[in-house]
Amino acid sequence: MSRILESKQVAAIALLLFVFACILGSQLPANAQDKTNPVKPSSESLAKGKKLYTIDCAMCHNQNGDGKNDMDIKNVPDFTNPDVQSKATDGQWFGIIQKGKGDMPPEEPRAKSNDDLWNLVNYCRSFGKK
Repeated sequence: MSRILESKQVAAIALLLFVFACILGSQLPANAQDKTNPVKPSSESLAKGKKLYTIDCAMCHNQNGDGKNDMDIKNVPDFTNPDVQSKATDGQWFGIIQKGKGDMPPEEPRAKSNDDLWNLVNYCRSFGKK
């Protein structure tokens, strides 16, 4: 009986640790808003960002960045909206793209470098300038 209790306790502890790790992993670093974008929004950066966006982001955020999609996904931000553009710093956008947010998966596992993530920030910012 005690072995069964021990294994249930171990399983419960493992589950709690897993949930705690998932919660911590989904939070943005405290200093995310203070990060400065080291990649200038050049035509090269925007082209690289567009390539990644088209592959990994457009299916939910739409090719034109307005957040309308055919997948019935709700609450997708409209990158063409000036309010969306002004509510977060580049560092916050970087953190959200890197770690994901809500139903949005993290880009970090697919990105080859932080520059890839910054290129995505630059490209998403470009929707507000159209």
